[in-house]
Amino acid sequence: MTDNTILVTGASGKLGRETLDILLASGKAANQIIATTRTVEKLADYAKKGVVVREADFNDPATLDDAFAGAARIAIISTDAIDPGSDRVAQHAAAVEAAKKAGAEHLVYTSLPDPEHSKISFAPDHLGSEKAVIASGLAYTILRNSWYQENLLMSLPHAFSQGVWASAAGNGKQSFIGHEDCARAIAAALLSDSDENSILTLNDGESRTVEDIAALASEITGKPLKVDHISSESLREGLAAAGLPPFVVDLSVSTDENIRAGGFDIVNDDFERLTGRKPRSLRAFFEENKAAF
Repeated sequence: MTDNTILVTGASGKLGRETLDILLASGKAANQIIATTRTVEKLADYAKKGVVVREADFNDPATLDDAFAGAARIAIISTDAIDPGSDRVAQHAAAVEAAKKAGAEHLVYTSLPDPEHSKISFAPDHLGSEKAVIASGLAYTILRNSWYQENLLMSLPHAFSQGVWASAAGNGKQSFIGHEDCARAIAAALLSDSDENSILTLNDGESRTVEDIAALASEITGKPLKVDHISSESLREGLAAAGLPPFVVDLSVSTDENIRAGGFDIVNDDFERLTGRKPRSLRAFFEENKAAF
């Protein structure tokens, strides 16, 4: 390995794979990219391209020393362990410690907007993880991803089928970010030669209310969609009645509460300054995914 070697954790996940694809498309030499995963077989296709694939399990810190060896810049993609009993802060802290032991120079961490004040149920995970990154003494880039545009694919198809979108977000505005744009940001941070510390909030450059989003989606799909403004309590009761697990109910309700409180109402040019390109707009997202709605 050389000092130009970069590493992506959680590389077999959607965001990790997108990041690997962008790194390779940028011309980064495959043998200077380390991709870690709990199951190396899942990255066999990248190994064939020359990417260095290594086993790494954040719940087993003993696997991390060898996995991180030789990497100068490391992207710690936050794990998806938000179910009860999981400890993402401990997972990410183990990765940070392994990066220090490996002699890494720069950490990239994927977070969410303003975790200290966010009402999102798992925001404390990111706040604790950010603190671990900052306390490491290594240079860092913290990427605070706004709500994924793709998250609308989980809620709006059902809303369109009913013609009604039940929301407890009130008149709060929110910005989004495309999933692939988040991968572009990770890749840009890894490919950068900057050793400056930075905290960037990635968004698509526009902020909309639920009414605005529904109107845009309706315009593009040609289907009517009425917003039914309900209370957090009513939303919680409805989701629980639908049989969703309590932690999923908490996530859904806290998301609307965060929107209502302005926690996602952030518009800036952080993404463009980092990547040199415009983020995908919400309109473009709906146009590209029109059939899914």
